[in-house]
Parts: sequence; C-alpha cells; structure tokens
Amino acid sequence: MLGNGVVGILAESVNKWERRAPLTPLHCARLLHGGRDSTGVSRIIVQPSTKRIYHDALYEDVGCEISEDLSECGLVLGIKQPKLESILPDRAYAFFSHTHKAQKENMPLLDKILAERVSLYDYELIVGNEGKRLIAFGKFAGRAGMIDFLSALGQRFLSLGYSTPFLSLGQSYMYPSLAAAKAAVISVGEAIAAAGLPMGICPLVFVFTGSGNVSNGAQEILKLLPHTFVDPSKLHDLHKMGNDQSVHTSKRVFQVYGCVVTARDMVEPKDTTKAFDKVDYYSHPEHYNSVFHEKVAPYASVIVNCMYWENRFPRLLSTKQLQDLMRKGCPLVGISDITCDIGGSIEFVNQTTSIDSPFYRYDPLTDSYYDHMDGSGIVCLAVDILPTEFAKEASQHFGNILSQFVNKLASTSDISELPEHLRRACISHRGVLTSLFEYIPRMRNSGGEELSGSLANSSSHNTKYKISVSLSGHLFDQLLINEALDIIESLGGSFHLVKCQVGQSADAMSYSELEVGANDRVVLDQIIDNLTSLKISLRLGKVQQSSLKNEPEPKKKAAVLILGAGRVCQPAAEMLSSIGSFSSSQWCKPLVEYDYEEHTDIEVIVGSLYLQDAEQIVEGIPGATGVQLDVMDHTSLHKYISQVNVVISLLPPSCHLLVANACIELKRHLVTASYVDSSMAMLDDKAKEVGITILGEMGLDPGIDHMMAMKMIDQAHKRNGKIKSFTSYCGGLPSPAAANNPLAYKFSWNPAGAIRAGQNPATYRSCGETVNVDGDSLYDSATRLQIHDLPAFSLECLPNRNSLVYGDLYGIGSEASTIFRGTLRYEGFSKIMGTFSRIGFFHPEPLPFLKNEKRPTFRAFLFELLKISSEDPTGPLIGEKNIKERILSLGLCKEQGAASKTAKTIIFLGLHEETEIPVSCQSAFDVICLRMEDRLAYSSTEQDMVLLHHEMEIEFPNGQQTENQRATLLEFGRTLDGKTTSAMAITVGIPAAAGALLLLKDKIQTRGVLRPLKPEVYNPALDIIQACGIKLIEKSD
Repeated sequence: MLGNGVVGILAESVNKWERRAPLTPLHCARLLHGGRDSTGVSRIIVQPSTKRIYHDALYEDVGCEISEDLSECGLVLGIKQPKLESILPDRAYAFFSHTHKAQKENMPLLDKILAERVSLYDYELIVGNEGKRLIAFGKFAGRAGMIDFLSALGQRFLSLGYSTPFLSLGQSYMYPSLAAAKAAVISVGEAIAAAGLPMGICPLVFVFTGSGNVSNGAQEILKLLPHTFVDPSKLHDLHKMGNDQSVHTSKRVFQVYGCVVTARDMVEPKDTTKAFDKVDYYSHPEHYNSVFHEKVAPYASVIVNCMYWENRFPRLLSTKQLQDLMRKGCPLVGISDITCDIGGSIEFVNQTTSIDSPFYRYDPLTDSYYDHMDGSGIVCLAVDILPTEFAKEASQHFGNILSQFVNKLASTSDISELPEHLRRACISHRGVLTSLFEYIPRMRNSGGEELSGSLANSSSHNTKYKISVSLSGHLFDQLLINEALDIIESLGGSFHLVKCQVGQSADAMSYSELEVGANDRVVLDQIIDNLTSLKISLRLGKVQQSSLKNEPEPKKKAAVLILGAGRVCQPAAEMLSSIGSFSSSQWCKPLVEYDYEEHTDIEVIVGSLYLQDAEQIVEGIPGATGVQLDVMDHTSLHKYISQVNVVISLLPPSCHLLVANACIELKRHLVTASYVDSSMAMLDDKAKEVGITILGEMGLDPGIDHMMAMKMIDQAHKRNGKIKSFTSYCGGLPSPAAANNPLAYKFSWNPAGAIRAGQNPATYRSCGETVNVDGDSLYDSATRLQIHDLPAFSLECLPNRNSLVYGDLYGIGSEASTIFRGTLRYEGFSKIMGTFSRIGFFHPEPLPFLKNEKRPTFRAFLFELLKISSEDPTGPLIGEKNIKERILSLGLCKEQGAASKTAKTIIFLGLHEETEIPVSCQSAFDVICLRMEDRLAYSSTEQDMVLLHHEMEIEFPNGQQTENQRATLLEFGRTLDGKTTSAMAITVGIPAAAGALLLLKDKIQTRGVLRPLKPEVYNPALDIIQACGIKLIEKSD
C-alpha cells in the first residue's frame, strides 16, 4: 500500500476553530494534473468536512474524490492527529503528532502507529540541511489581534461620543482572506488621511511591547494606516505637542502613531549608578524596577501587549498604577493583550475572551468588569486562539511547502530512497521506530533524555557569537519551541539543540537548552529581544565570542544521586541541574573562582521508595530524573550508586550507614545533612582506604552553623585571638506574617519530632560554670533573647542538647569560658509548651480512656486531663476563661498571662470541640500531634523563616581591644509561580548540593569522614551558598 500514489486528506476533528487543511484545492489540482511521473500522485481522496475553510465541492472540482473511506490511500495527510480508531494499517501518515516528545498523553497514538505498522512523518521534524525547519507558520496572531482591536476601537470611541473610520472595520475572521482584512484596514487609513481623526482622541498612540513575531505582525497592520513611529523617549514631547492647540492648524489629526518598547524602555536598575544590561535583567530581574507606568503608559492610547511575562519580572502595569494614571487623565483607551497573559504583566487583564465575544470593559476607579462598551474605563481584548482567524492563509502557507514533499512521500515505499530531510522526519517506518527516535522509549521510562545529536543544527558551532539559552514552558504542546526556532532562523541566527526534556503530561512544563549563534552581535541581541516575546520562561548565559576555526570543547557529564524525595530534595536538585545549563548562572560564579569547569553538565537522579514522589520532585527540572529505589534492595541501590559520581543522602539518619557502606564498596563520595554519629565516624579508615570522602553535617544545623562559626574562629586565631565566649542560636520559625496563632509556631511535617526535642536534656558552659538541664525542665529554662541587629524580633531560646562537644569540634574548649547553643522560638512559646507538658499532653503511654469502643470527643479528652467532672458531657462548651482558671487552680502554671495564652492555644487547636477522636490516637501524645499537625500547618501561601545567629567575644594579646563579632543568616521561604519552597528546605538542600559540587571536581582533597570544619570546605561552600541568594551578614564592634 505504501507508495501507491493515492493520497488521503483527513477531516479535522480537534475543535470548531480548526478549519485549516494540509493541502488546498489548488495544491491538489497541481498534484493531480501534473502527471504521476512528475508529482507521484495518481488520486486524492478527501474526507468530507462541513467546517474546513475550503468546502468539499472545491476539491471535487479539481478532481479529488470525496469519501469517508481512506482505505485505498497509501499516504494520509492531516493537520492534527486523527482518531485512533480511524488509523489504517500499513499506511503512511503525516501530521503534527508530537509523539517524538514522548508525552504521556500522546503515547497511545504512538502505540497505535507501531501496532498498525504505520510509517509516521511529523511536519515539525522536517528540517533543511542547515537545521532550519521547512514548515512553519507566520505572524497571524499579531495580525488578527491588531485588526480585532481596531474594530473594537471604533465601537469604544462611538460610546465615548466620537465617530471614527474604525467603526467600519470588522473582526479578522469576518473577512474571507487576510488580503480582504488588510484592504479593509487600508480603507480605514484612507478615511483617516482624507477626513482625519477628532482632536479629542489624539495623538492616537499605539504602544507595542516586544519586537518578536507577534509584535511585528501587529505592527504590519498598523503600518497600513497613515502613521509615524516614534522613539519611547519622544512620547512625552509628542503628548505635549498634541495637547498644544497653538501648533494645530486643523481640529483634525490625519495620522496615528506607533511606538515599540522593549525591556530597556520598561525597567531601570534599582542601583541608579548602573546602566540597563539585557543579560543581567533576564538573569536577575529583581535588580530592576518597572518604569513603564511612568515613562510610557501615561502617553499611550492603546497598549498592544506582545511580550510574555512571568512572576519573577516586574509587572508592566499593575491595577493600582492604572488607577493612578486614570485619575491623572491618562489617554489610555484599551489593551490588546495578544499574549493573553491572564493576571500577568498587565494585572487587571484577569480573564480570557473568545472570538465570539472578544472584548470586555474594565473600570479601574471602581475595579469593575463589564461585558459592554458603554461607560467609564478601558476596553480589553484577550483572545487565546487568534491565529485560527486566518485559516485560509495558514492553509495556503502550509500547503505551499507540504506539496513539495508529497511527490516523494506518496510514491516511495522505502525510506532510504527519500531525501535526508524527509528521512529524518520519519518517526516510525512500517511500525518500527527509526534510529533517530529510538530515544522515545527511554524518555517514556525516565522522564526525559538528551536528544540525539543528529536532531540538532550544529551550525551554531561555526558562528562568531554564541549564547546559551534555556527555555521552559509549554514548548511542545503549544508549539512554542517552533516559534522560538522561527525567531532564531528568520533573523539569520542558528542553533544547536543541546538538551530537551519534555513534560510527561499536558500540564507539565517542558525544557530545552539551545546554543544560539550569529556572526553579528547586533543580530544576536535582536534574537534575544524577540525570544522574550514568547510565552515561555527564558534564562540566558553570557555571550561568548570565539574563533570560527575552533570547535568548542564538548560538555562533560557528571552525575549525582539524591536519595529521598522530601522537601529538602527539590532545592538541591534544582541547583545541581542548573550547573552547565547557562554560564552566567548564579550557582556557577563561585565555582568559576575555584576553577570549576562551566562546561560540565550534571545529571541528577532522585531516588525514592515511591516513584510518584521522585517524579513530582523532578518535574520541570532540566537534567533530573526520578526513579523508584528501595535502599534496602542491595542490587537496586548498588545499580544507581554505580552510575553516579556523588551520592547525597537525605534519608532518615538510620539509613545513612547502609548507604555509606555501599558508597565505600563502589568508591563513590557521599554527602549527608545529618549529624556524624559514632557509627558513621567508624567508617573513617575505610573511606580513606578507598579514596572517598563522606561529608556529613552539610545542612543548616548542623552545616551552615559550623561553617560560619569556623570561619570566624579561624580568622580570630590567625590574628592570635582567643575565643572567650561563643553563643549560637538557630531556629526554624513561621515568618512574622505566618505566626498567626497563639503558639506563634507552625509545623511543615509531623510535630512529633519537635515535641520530643523539647524533652531532651541539655548541657552548656556559662562564665566557666557547667550547667545541666534535665529534659523535664527544658521549657522552664528558656530565656528571653534580643538580637542586636534584629530588634523587631521578640525571641526566646532554649538550650540545645550538649553544647560542650562543640568546644572540642571547634577547637575552643580550653579557651572559651562560655559555650552555648540554643534553639530559637518566638517569645512565649516555651511557657505554653511547658504548661502543655504539665497538663499531660505529651505523655506517650496509652490511655485506657482512649481504648473505649465508643470513641471519646476532644472535649471529653480535655476534661480528663484537666480533671474536670461533668455529669452532662453534652452540656455547654467549655471556654477560654474556664480553661485558664482550671490551669491556675491545678498549679500547672503560676502566671496569669501564660495561663491565658495556654488556654487560647487549647481553643485554637480545637481540643474543646465535641468531635470524636480517631481510633489511631491511643495516647495523649497521639492526640496533641494530630491536632497540631492539623491546626498548625502552613497554608500554601505562607512562608517560614530560618534564623541563625552567632556571637563571639574575642580577646587579643598585648592589651588589644576585645572584639565582639556577630554573624547572622535570615532566610524566608521563596514563592515562584505560585509554588512556595520553605526556607528550611533551601538552607538544608543548598549546602548539601554545594558539598556535592565541590566533591565532583575534587575541590575537597581530604578523604575519610568529614564535617565542614576546614577552610577547603567552608570557604567555597559559603561562597556557593551566598551565590544562591542565602544572605550571610557579618559584623563586629
């Protein structure tokens, strides 16, 4: 059947606006009447369709057959994929299949293709010898969006009392062709040139954001009107002149104005001594403030938004800024948001519109939305399917190119006889994946692999200027990767596809890393500008200039296995996977200083007992793979450790010994964030024998606390100083805004561990005296703490286990009269928790009361612990005052204030409620853990906080002045794209990843079991940690 010369055209069934066809009747006529020897086509059978832009009769008129049955066709053409049940065996199909991306939802299609022994050609993969795609779409979104808005402008001006030529213009889809739509715009332009526009709406200024394909398409339409383009710096003068009646000889204005703005015009550096730098802006947008609302928006009549925005960038225009502008008489009439970026760069564009109903009115002064034109405010357009409005032109453009390939596709049964660009576009031949696409099964299993080098356009290696560009977003399912490549190629650039990871569902983001090249720096800058117009996340490296004779050194590969898929894992995986992806990455800067090679890619493997957890962690992280791994399975553990250079264990401490022994056997370095206990320390000799490093205590506490302390201590000792006093405080707390409960504390996981920690004994040294605190008295030993540099925080500290061991670790045991390590909490925490302990909430023993077949309520449980007798357990609910008085009468708390706060906490936790206690709770400890986990959890929008603070008193010889030195880390949880990463996860995960990086390149030479106490570890590690945005502040007086 293959190569029989009979071609079928599918009826598209995706949605009502998909009216395109792969071949128009004209293309079919040329193929049918050109002779089979020339065109390879003997018959064309077209499935009937009542919505196709070209109706059936037109195909029939040129000799096509109209039939639902395509069984006689050797080649079947479509735009989008056909229904699975309609795929015929032993045929060739060509359409946009997206199967080469290994997306989960497209795999049933590929499986069907393979099962039916189909030869599949994907239009997206048809590229020329220079790597340029031969089938691509044009600038239809910009054109349609601009025409649609001009139509709306006529209606809006009429509602404001002005008759304009725009009123005669219809929407794009209303015209039979793009040419007809343009002719209508030209007619409007002629009317403006002849009769002018009313002075009351002039100067009519259209501001275009971005300079990419969308913007160019929109500008193309504006240029059909009598127009002048002005530089953004001239907008103020234009506005001033427009309002100066003395310069006008007529009460009409006979042209419109355009202005194209890019990032340079929208923002300015926060540091006023610095100039705008494009690469710096895209890498560090937080260093810039938006000035669009001050320098551009006050003079705009219409904003045509063509540039993609994401949360990390300053907004183009916020709701408040618009409200301020409108109160000042801003001439803004409307927004044509062609990017359809809902709630994004233009904050008040908060809803999409449809082709059927493309506009709404927003009144900023009342913050109200309306579906009609009449009234105050501005008009907004936000249609997300604009290109479909020009289905005829899209089909013509598409068919012009496709028809050139039909000859070979329709007449050839052996793909070896096809030209190279078609062979490379063949995903499967007779039901077998071709060599270029043998990676698909691996991508299906692992979540993404590097693309074969033969899919890349290597011409970027031969260009003078190169830059690494990392793209993430819906690159494939929304064809945005095509638009990105269109931009690069249309401007004369070239690209090399370094890496591609495709989201495994329609909702998941995809990632591609490109090396983009050009022989002209201006061209490269223009490409960067245009790429920012796409609806993707963009990160850029540094522009590199190279000799055309030298081939760049290929990237090296390194691999890290992270065991455990908890909260700490994600920051570590993200940081490691960033290395090598773009040379200006913030992670790379300190590594360059330490001779770390930037051309090293790091593959990250996240192993978890549950595959779903691992896959959830790595989703959206380039170069990261999730695998199912049970560390108790010796074979599986050794398999994955043998594949990597360094292992990071974020498992519970009880698992570390097992992992460490495997690392010793396989000679792989190991990093953990846990304490080095005696069993781990005993592996020191074995680790040295095989030449590996086991780096423990590489987290926050322990971890960053060691490194900050040892840096201060070593610097003091180098100056012949002696440490007289060392105090260290650390705590994970809710941010002040999230400390919104009586306990002023929250848990991000089960609270059992934190509660038990409050019962540990503690030892420390104060002014030469050793102080011991037993576990039952720990909460009572808490003291108020005021940190000099953070006066707004009302804190308290509790002694943290045995502080004296740190005197030996840090080498100050014989010189420091005070050695104290404490845990930080907000003031009042310990009195409440101490009272809870005396009430009996923390008792772990099973209670007979909780073993009854009839489940008691939380209220009955509270009555039991407070020894309140009630003849009527369903009587009036106990209140805060009753609880406070009972606590005081039982002597559980001596202070009125503490008793009141304890009562408030009991009420907040719902321990007075008449809800039944679950069967899983067998002790008072179980009950309190359940209620704390439920009522003291962080919401999705709340941030935690980590505070680490060291203070040292240093005494110097020869009568030198004693110094007091302080070092502080204050980190808050980070929210990006609506997803919050906790400060605790960041400050534990990043140090662990930093340790792995240093071991990868042998920057840590010492072998054996280590803590980060030596300069070879803590100096570069602290640099990396700070480069990741964790601020460490050092002061002395």
